[in-house]
Amino acid sequence: MTTSTIRDASSPRFLRTSDLRAEGLSWRGVAAAVAAGALIRLRQGAYCPVGTPEECVAAGQLRGRLTCVSELRRRGVFVRDRSMVHVHVSPTAARLPARPAGARVHRRRLHRTPHPRALSVELLDALHDAVTCQDPRAAIATLDSALHLGLVAVDDLDELFAGLPRRYRRLRRLLDARAESGPETLVRLMLRGLGCRYEPQVVIVGVGRVDFLVDGWLIVECDSAQFHAGWAEQRNDRRRDAAAAAQGFLVLRLIAEDIMWRPEVVLAALRGAVAGRRGAKAG
Repeated sequence: MTTSTIRDASSPRFLRTSDLRAEGLSWRGVAAAVAAGALIRLRQGAYCPVGTPEECVAAGQLRGRLTCVSELRRRGVFVRDRSMVHVHVSPTAARLPARPAGARVHRRRLHRTPHPRALSVELLDALHDAVTCQDPRAAIATLDSALHLGLVAVDDLDELFAGLPRRYRRLRRLLDARAESGPETLVRLMLRGLGCRYEPQVVIVGVGRVDFLVDGWLIVECDSAQFHAGWAEQRNDRRRDAAAAAQGFLVLRLIAEDIMWRPEVVLAALRGAVAGRRGAKAG
């Protein structure tokens, strides 16, 4: 196993019957604990305590480990798609239990060997699967999030991209750890595609820090319900917008939900705002 600066969260682990017996439980005691809901039976001879994340339990029941976007979400990393449970199983494993609906199985050799009883893969392997499993823009947003959270260091990207198929290596130059949310990354990529000059996380006197300053005049904010749902937050936003307008800035507020699931609407809004200003100057 290689030495890394990745700061890994501890993975939930399952218990063998021998572990439970060593703690003083008899065979009947183990069965009684399962019946009482104090233990969860994953499969024959393998158990986990109540409170183990449901997706880790599902992975253990498939004789695998949580991986890809499912494991990254557990660690607080941004992922766009949450519709399936992603499980890694050994490429040599045979006679797996029937895969339930809503589960995706990954079979490949891992970069790093997890603890034998871990119910999830190491972070580097979860990132590997998430890059190959998502579309490029979502993959970049996930990597940005891991970098911004300090879960992976820039140097670790060497190992990650060395292990990915060559076609993914072009994504590395598009990463930016300054992105504070997945939607910010997705908007940044749209602005880049439109050929705009943009600066992320700019502080404007009298306004505060804004998500993007585009072409020196357009402020783009990426709003989510988490931080902008209440009236107090919305009132503060409107006052900031008024202060920005007083200085000659135009403010475009985008909704995180639209950024992730209606990108064509967001792209049209950005294109229209930029083209409108350029057209006015040309006139």
